[in-house]
Amino acid sequence: MVFCYTKGVINTNNMKILVTGGAGFGGSNFIRYMLKKYPDYQIINLDKLTYAGNLANLIDLDSNPNYTFIKGDIIDSKIVKKLASQVDAIINYAAETHVDRSILDPEAFINSNIVGVYQLLEAVKNNKNVKKFIQISTDEVFGSIKEGHFKESDPFQPNSPYAAAKASGDLLCRSYIKTFQLPIIVTHSCNYYGPYQFPEKLVPLFITNLMEGKKVPVYGKGDNVREWIHTDDHARAIDLLLHKGELGEVYNIGTGDEKTNMEITNLILEVMGKGEEMIEYVKDRPGHDWRYAIDNSKIKALGFTPEVDFKQGLAELAKWYQDNEKWWRDIKSGEYQKYYQEQYNQ
Repeated sequence: MVFCYTKGVINTNNMKILVTGGAGFGGSNFIRYMLKKYPDYQIINLDKLTYAGNLANLIDLDSNPNYTFIKGDIIDSKIVKKLASQVDAIINYAAETHVDRSILDPEAFINSNIVGVYQLLEAVKNNKNVKKFIQISTDEVFGSIKEGHFKESDPFQPNSPYAAAKASGDLLCRSYIKTFQLPIIVTHSCNYYGPYQFPEKLVPLFITNLMEGKKVPVYGKGDNVREWIHTDDHARAIDLLLHKGELGEVYNIGTGDEKTNMEITNLILEVMGKGEEMIEYVKDRPGHDWRYAIDNSKIKALGFTPEVDFKQGLAELAKWYQDNEKWWRDIKSGEYQKYYQEQYNQ
């Protein structure tokens, strides 16, 4: 799916950016990266504060005059249109992302990943000051592939409610480019990992389980293959696309660093100083895709090169979880959510 109609150079003087879903894992790391690199930029963080949205992810930015948090939902057209009128660019990190949850409750994924994208697109359509809208999406929209790598132009074949909802949002973006000539870029990223990731995902779940003396649950035989990118490298990729990406284009964000779930498990066990006795094999989930792999040559041609070695990134991440034990223990216990519910009268 490729659609290009113009070059996308954006004015970088004191840029104002709306980051949706900025209290989540990817969004919070992107905000921190951007304000460090561009201290004169202004960022508004719009987040619903669902179970995975955590303001503790950005507590170090509370005193930054160029950072503003607003509690709100991207399906709320009123607040989205208001904020879109105040910014130069929108980066949409807001999404329900956990495949297992999408199997149990698809409705939440339809709302955030489809209806929410629609509301954002309508806001961009009605506010000509927005010069770029970047849709953060996933390689899972392509489905599974036995050999080779998916290109941006390959058809979507999603196999989970999560992937189908993301694919639907991406197709909405395509339609708004073709019909309304909106300044949109769509990204499809491989799995990313790093600090502040909600501990339901494989890497933080395994690390924190081992710190608690619990076993790590491996689906099936652990032979599913995924490609991995550190969240710092992902932020660099979005930064590059914000400033140099071509409007109307789709970019795969990948590293070529493929690992089976078993390889990931063994690396985490090694980093944590644990043995195979800490592995618990569990029943595979329905519709579990075997392999994701994407061709990243297009974004590499734009100048993107991943910098974080996977094994080194894992070791640094394990130390981060050890140094920030209160952060993840509060999440696992539900204490952080109770606090912010009281703080924002949910």
